[in-house]
Amino acid sequence: MKERAAPGDGPEAMAPQRLSTREAAERLGVKPETVYAYVSRGQLSSRRAPGGRGSTFDAAEVDALARRTARRPPAPAGDLVFRTGITLIEGDRYYFRGVDAVELARQYAYEEVTEWLWTGELRPGVRFTAPAEALAAARRAVDALPVHSGSTDRLRVAVVASSTADPLRFDLSHEAVLAAARGLVPTLVGALPPAAGAPSAAGEPEERTEGNGAGLARRLWPKLTPRPADEPSLAALNTALALLIDHDLAASTLAARVAASARAHPYAVVSAGLGVLEGQLHGAASGLAHRMLTEVLERGSAVPVVADHLRTGRRVPGLGHRLYTAEDPRARALFALLGQVPKAAAALAAARDVVATTARHAPLHANVDLALAVLSVSCGMSAEAGETVFAVSRTAGWIAHALEEYGERPLRMRPSGQYGGPRPPRPLPEPGATAMGEPPG
Repeated sequence: MKERAAPGDGPEAMAPQRLSTREAAERLGVKPETVYAYVSRGQLSSRRAPGGRGSTFDAAEVDALARRTARRPPAPAGDLVFRTGITLIEGDRYYFRGVDAVELARQYAYEEVTEWLWTGELRPGVRFTAPAEALAAARRAVDALPVHSGSTDRLRVAVVASSTADPLRFDLSHEAVLAAARGLVPTLVGALPPAAGAPSAAGEPEERTEGNGAGLARRLWPKLTPRPADEPSLAALNTALALLIDHDLAASTLAARVAASARAHPYAVVSAGLGVLEGQLHGAASGLAHRMLTEVLERGSAVPVVADHLRTGRRVPGLGHRLYTAEDPRARALFALLGQVPKAAAALAAARDVVATTARHAPLHANVDLALAVLSVSCGMSAEAGETVFAVSRTAGWIAHALEEYGERPLRMRPSGQYGGPRPPRPLPEPGATAMGEPPG
């Protein structure tokens, strides 16, 4: 929006009003450091001031941001902030490279959304193919695991095994990383064993199990459930995969970026993400929600189940999200699709019962973990199926962040520790002494 020129003003008066960092901070009611945090999140654009002294900001853009953030507290001092052009979360919605992520997931297959995130180019009909040598190595490694191994165990082993089949994995050029990633994602799916009771597809060409329209979701389906795939269920699985590709700097994504900052190859980046995903506070949430919904269905009501959680001090899984004030948009999209799945009605009703029952205690909305639980319960999947879907999907997001991080200064993520131990110098410890200087007792 341009400022109105006064009579007799020159061309400069017609240009949009520019603010200094201090002026922008005052209008926003934040510290100058927070202004740059808004820039790094894509919420504000900046331009170098003439002569290269500081940055300037469009006044209209600053005022618009001030209106949007009027009720939001400023970002806590010391938060890690990284400039990224991948995902923006704003106003209870999220965007992949500026495009509504939910709309992308509704209209395109997982691989198509992935290509958009990786390259900024939409390629309708694109499908990923697993390299034969990498897939064979990954399957051998996964088959050698104990029978009680979980899906995340298998995925982590498959990543390492497939990396050994790629002698050029240390080539971090953009095209080389993309080529490796396009082969890795289907390799992970192909390395997973069929679900218990599902027909084995061992030895079949990957194209035989792909079908039309659903892409990777069709290949993943028999790894999750022995039930035959119907089109509404496949559509829900495909949308779940596309919705979960990225969600800004979640813990596993931060780990992936740290690995990429150290110039780890893409397989190692994915390994770092999987390692964090296995934490009980990150990837396991959908499994907890699955077990809760199963119990609600068995007991016929959410009331005793929610009461048990509250009585034992456990949070009710599948509810609330620190980045959304209303319902998680990913959950909303999946619930709409699951409403078209013939066998999902009971699990959907159980999920709504959980939300309504918990609302008497706390106004929490459904998140994507609850929606994944409805999918897994209604389609005869195991409790860890949601974690599998999450891990396979988020692999593409970790690669997207790695591609971005490879373009940054190496090893830039090196925080300094604030030492709180005993002050030196101290004498050498005596045998049996503890770090606090007292013998164990």
